[in-house]
Amino acid sequence: MIELIPAIDIIDGKCVRLSQGDYNTQKVYNENPVEVAKEFEAHGIHRLHVVDLDGAASHHVVNYRVLDQIASRTSLVIDFGGGIKTDEDLIIAFDNGAQMVTLGSVAVKKPELFKKWLTQYGNEKIILGADVKDNKISINGWKEESRQELMPFLKDYTKEGVFKVLCTDISRD
Repeated sequence: MIELIPAIDIIDGKCVRLSQGDYNTQKVYNENPVEVAKEFEAHGIHRLHVVDLDGAASHHVVNYRVLDQIASRTSLVIDFGGGIKTDEDLIIAFDNGAQMVTLGSVAVKKPELFKKWLTQYGNEKIILGADVKDNKISINGWKEESRQELMPFLKDYTKEGVFKVLCTDISRD
């Protein structure tokens, strides 16, 4: 079975599209993310990936109110990513309606914290973000390239129990 999981990227509370993660290419495609989420739901979609691009850039969750609005006005199962760097950020995401979180930067920069959350919340709620450019994992809203190569990164974390991965080839996005 194939499950389509659309994504909504948020900057300043609005749905945006970036080209290859370049914030200078920002195009607003809808001022109201709740409206977009409801449209997805009306078309039979059950899951939604919400990305807080402001959060990714500023290293802490920013658009949690948008998450709360989508969660409270739809029945979509939401995974949320962008800016989750601390226990407080993670709690904010879950308290505002995320059923799962996608974590990339923290998996690269703070692997022990990622593993702690994986153990604490379980591999059903923790999704490994593995956004890649030129075979290297990119972090912090695709603004920074790590030294981590994709396949060893994935293998290391699958050994830790990760079985949900969200991987984007930045050069094709």
